[in-house]
Amino acid sequence: MVTTERPAFEFLGDWSGQFIATAIHNGHDIRADVAAELILPDEDRLREEDPHTDEIGALVPARVVVHRSRFEVDLNRSREKAVYRSAEEAWGLEVVRDPPLDPAVAAGSLEVYDAFYSELGRRLDVVAERGPFVVFDIHSYNHRRDGADAAAAPWAENPEVNVGTGSLNRDRFGSVADVFIDSLARAGTSAGPLDVRENVRFRGQQLAAWTHRRYPERAIVLALEFKKTFMDEWTAETDQARIDELARAVASTIPSLEEALVEVAIP
Repeated sequence: MVTTERPAFEFLGDWSGQFIATAIHNGHDIRADVAAELILPDEDRLREEDPHTDEIGALVPARVVVHRSRFEVDLNRSREKAVYRSAEEAWGLEVVRDPPLDPAVAAGSLEVYDAFYSELGRRLDVVAERGPFVVFDIHSYNHRRDGADAAAAPWAENPEVNVGTGSLNRDRFGSVADVFIDSLARAGTSAGPLDVRENVRFRGQQLAAWTHRRYPERAIVLALEFKKTFMDEWTAETDQARIDELARAVASTIPSLEEALVEVAIP
């Protein structure tokens, strides 16, 4: 899909509180000059994006939803690596016809990157002035990479929800992360309690690290990777009931987290 009419990203909801959900790999849109260079099939691109992560965070009061594909600009990488320059930077996928992308085209993608982090900082500055805050940095991951008919990846290395806290100051905010993990694990779903584990496959990347550096005494970013049990990663068929359950589960952690934030508030 090529869409230039809607914005690259949107800041939605009520930003008067301390809880924000981001869906920065949710997007599938590509602007026209990038699309002209793409050779990656649309279905392969979609498989590596994180569709429906905006819906998983939909019940959090403040939300950030990105509409541009990570194959135009990856907001969860450093600025220097935000535009994929080779197949090695994109899981072995051949993304553009003649890599690296023309610098003039890449510059347009980096304008999106800069605008995103500028606006995110402007909004989080206000949130941080009120005290510690939580960002649910919502992503998803594939677990059937060997093919549509192959066995799923082993459970031991693939939790239903991986909570990445690699850049979190655990000495200061570890108690908040623990409350979240416990609360989410106890959230009821039709399939039973959620399997929630910390730093098993993912530890969080740029958005978490950038936020923690900017607000070292205020930010708790929980990089959440949901295994794609809510959709078929090969056909993109979705289980809307499961998506809705996950959204309710994430939102259900907020009351416990509110209490945890009081305990770590700066006097």
